Amino acid sequence: MANANIPSGLRPIKNSPFNEIPKNYYYVPSSYATALFIGDPVIKTGTSNTAAVLGDGRPFAAGSLPEINKATAGDANKITGVIIGFLAIPTNLNIAYNAASTERVAIVADSPFQEFEIQEESAGTPLAVTSVGLNANLVFAESGSTVTGLSGVELDTSTPATDATFQLKILRLLDAPENAIGQHAKWRVKINNHTEANIVAGI
Repeated sequence: MANANIPSGLRPIKNSPFNEIPKNYYYVPSSYATALFIGDPVIKTGTSNTAAVLGDGRPFAAGSLPEINKATAGDANKITGVIIGFLAIPTNLNIAYNAASTERVAIVADSPFQEFEIQEESAGTPLAVTSVGLNANLVFAESGSTVTGLSGVELDTSTPATDATFQLKILRLLDAPENAIGQHAKWRVKINNHTEANIVAGI
């Protein structure tokens, strides 16, 4: 049976190696004109909130929320973590994604040790068993869904190699029902080029 084509970005896997997913709050300013979705990889911009921000019924002090943008796909582009949710905003309590140019507090899984599942892209030759242990990049061929709130980010099947600056490390095929080597396969990965890892330059 063919693998289902259900891209959803990077989804954290529990117990890999944590019982709970390590996470922190980050800031999305209203000046950022790009929508963000659950499962999107993000990167710190090098600044933070300059004034108090209300979220989850309490204020976050100025400087306590590092600012993020969506990460850029491709070799040498670092990643801070992956969006796993947003704090509610008073104007719309049900919106699952963050619309462009909307101030929001994002919840980000930012541990360098966190493992994720991700679907490989539709284009190109599917990954093989020999891809395990190699590094790969992301591809943004699919758009995020404003209905489900989920990201369309996928694993770039054209890039697996030993390159140390590639964005993801391929750990293994996701051992799950109806998932097999082939187009749209889901893989377990870690962020390889991570801003929070040791011995990396500051932003």
